Amino acid sequence: MKVNQAEFVISAVRPSQYPTDALPEIALAGRSNVGKSSLINRLIHRKNLARASSKPGKTQTINFYRINDQLHFADMPGYGFAKVSKSIRAAWGRMVEGYLINRRELTGVILVVDLRHPPSQDDQAMYDWLKYHRIPVIVAATKGDKISRGRWPKHMKEVRETLNMDHSDPLVLFSAQTGQGKNELWSEIRRLTQI
Repeated sequence: MKVNQAEFVISAVRPSQYPTDALPEIALAGRSNVGKSSLINRLIHRKNLARASSKPGKTQTINFYRINDQLHFADMPGYGFAKVSKSIRAAWGRMVEGYLINRRELTGVILVVDLRHPPSQDDQAMYDWLKYHRIPVIVAATKGDKISRGRWPKHMKEVRETLNMDHSDPLVLFSAQTGQGKNELWSEIRRLTQI
């Protein structure tokens, strides 16, 4: 997909702050430092519209980006490494869960995992939760450039098996560095958003 326009809309912590223009939304979920911001930037051909933080867990809001006036990306707080109190983590959990369950504009979630390692227990829990709530999911296995091409099939199989993925759910090998998987991911996004 050709992206002519991409803009940051808002960092939101409550539903009253979410965009009101009724565009379809794709949320991005994944553990802290898995590369969600880099994935967004590669998809929209921008160096740093989505800010990648050097401190894992820094994103504590849902960051909305409007793409071509056709859809929003909703970048959710990362899970896993965040060095924050249990009460803040619980508040994030409530915010994310409320968004995922109640947001009518949400058409699907890209679950971002690191291809180099088996999906974590948090990744597995997120995938199972999305399936339980019947939220369409695309799994994007990032950092494909960090391992040799010959090992891709083994690692992709490991992702699919560890998550116990439904065969109808797409698994896209992605690299923010090389652009590997960008067109495939866009075609899955368009399928879910009907844009």
